[in-house]
Amino acid sequence: MDLRKLKTLVDLVAESGISELEITEAEGRVRIVKAPPTPAPQMQFAPSNAPVPAAGTGTAAGIPGIAASPEVAKPVHRGSIVKSPMVGTLYRAPNPESDPFVEIGSQVKIGDTLCIIEAMKLMNEIESEFAGTITEILIENGQPIEYGQPLFVVE
Repeated sequence: MDLRKLKTLVDLVAESGISELEITEAEGRVRIVKAPPTPAPQMQFAPSNAPVPAAGTGTAAGIPGIAASPEVAKPVHRGSIVKSPMVGTLYRAPNPESDPFVEIGSQVKIGDTLCIIEAMKLMNEIESEFAGTITEILIENGQPIEYGQPLFVVE
């Protein structure tokens, strides 16, 4: 088979969606198989506040020169944490002109309203699961929040 014809066939297989081509002619038989693409190596990055190691030191997942990222320390809260039961927008007061439902130092009982979460145009009152004093407010009024996000600390 002519070398130019063979190169044309290889290029055809490379550019097309086929993975294999076999041609039989009087001069012989040619079989061209495209190898499956190998996955690109995945890069791992340390958080922007992590120290940058000197080149060639440390490893992360076996990649030389990239330091293993340190565990991000979660804030420690004393007391019971009230978490968001849904995704939405948090409002600390029933309307913009009203005072917030609770402030730091407010005494709450189980079932007292702490805030409102708007989700899909529905206003959902979030009630305290704990009795005690509000010691920390971990969110701002009008802030978008996620499911399970800490909202208040009650001691």
